[in-house]
Amino acid sequence: MKRRFRKTAAALVSVVALTVIVGGGLLFASGQPQGGGEKQYTMVSIPKLRATWFDRLEVGLKKAGSDFTINVSQQAPASADEAQQVRLIEDAINQGNHAILVVPNDAKSIEPAFARAQAQKIVTITHESPNQKNADYDIEMIDNRAFGEKAMELMVDNMGMTSGEYVVFVGSLTVPAHNIWADAAIARAKEKYPGLKQVADRYPVSEDQNAARQAALDIITAHPNIKAFLTFGSQGGPGAAQAVREKGLIGRITVIGTTSPSQAAQYLKDGSFSTSILWDPAEAGYAMTYLAKLVLDGKRASIGADLDIPTLGKPLTYSGNTLVYDRPLILTKDNVDQFSGF
Repeated sequence: MKRRFRKTAAALVSVVALTVIVGGGLLFASGQPQGGGEKQYTMVSIPKLRATWFDRLEVGLKKAGSDFTINVSQQAPASADEAQQVRLIEDAINQGNHAILVVPNDAKSIEPAFARAQAQKIVTITHESPNQKNADYDIEMIDNRAFGEKAMELMVDNMGMTSGEYVVFVGSLTVPAHNIWADAAIARAKEKYPGLKQVADRYPVSEDQNAARQAALDIITAHPNIKAFLTFGSQGGPGAAQAVREKGLIGRITVIGTTSPSQAAQYLKDGSFSTSILWDPAEAGYAMTYLAKLVLDGKRASIGADLDIPTLGKPLTYSGNTLVYDRPLILTKDNVDQFSGF
C-alpha cells in the first residue's frame, strides 16, 4: 500500500513538473515572461534608413527594453525610401507587435499605415515628426525652431561675417524635422542677417554622403563665392566637407551639419567640417519605448507637461501629441573625442 502511494505521488510530481515546464513555455511563447509576471510587450522601431545615427537610436531602445522588460527590435530600410519604410510598418502590423516606433521619411506616407495600426490597438510613436497624424505621441529631443536658429548662428559665427552666399541641404523635401529646422534657420537669416544670400532652394541630398558631396562640388563650381553649407541630415555635413577638402577650400568655406561624433570627427579635426549640432538619438529611442509602454499599461493620463521620463526629466513643452525636450549637443574639433558610441 505504501509502495503504491509512493509511485502515485511520484507520478503526480512528474505530471506537475511537466505541466510547469510546458505552461512556462506557452506563457513565454505567447509574449508573457516566464514566471507569470506582467505581459512582455513586443515593439519594433523603423527609422529612416540604416545609418550610424540610427544604430545609436537602437542603443536607447535596448536600454529601455532591458530596464522595463520589453522585447524591442529595430528594422531599417536600406536607404531613405518612404515606400520601403511603409512596407516595414505594414509588416510590423501583420506580425502583431504591440507598438511601432518610427522616424518618418515622409510624414504623410505613413498616415494610412498608422491608422491601420491604431485600429488594431497597436501603439504608434514617432520621433522627428511633431504632431504626426495618427501617432499616439511624438517625442523631440530639441525645440525645432530654436535648433534651426542656433544652427544659423553657428554658421555665422564660424563664417566670421554676416554676409555672403550660403546653401541649405535637407534629407528630402518631405522629412518633417529637417524642413522645420531649415525654415527656422532661413527666417533667422532674413530677420537678423540681411547680407546673407541663400543660393537656390534647399537641396534634398543630406541622407546620402555621395549625393551631398556631388551637389556641393557642383555648387562650388557654379557659385565660386559660396561661403557656407548649412546641412540638415546626417550625411550632408560629411558630403559637403569632402567637397571642401577636394577643392582645397578648408578655412574658406564653413560647413555646419547634424552628424554623429564618430562620422564627423575626421572632418571636424581637419577643419573641413566646422561644427555639428545634434542630440543623442539614444535618448530618443529610450523615450519612445518608455512612452509606448505607458500607453500599453493604460497610463496615458500620466503623459503630459509633468511627465518625468527616467534619465530625461520633464519636457520643455507639451502640445497636441508632441513632447519637446531641450537637449542639443554641439560638437567641435575640441570636444568631439569626449563623445563615443555614435
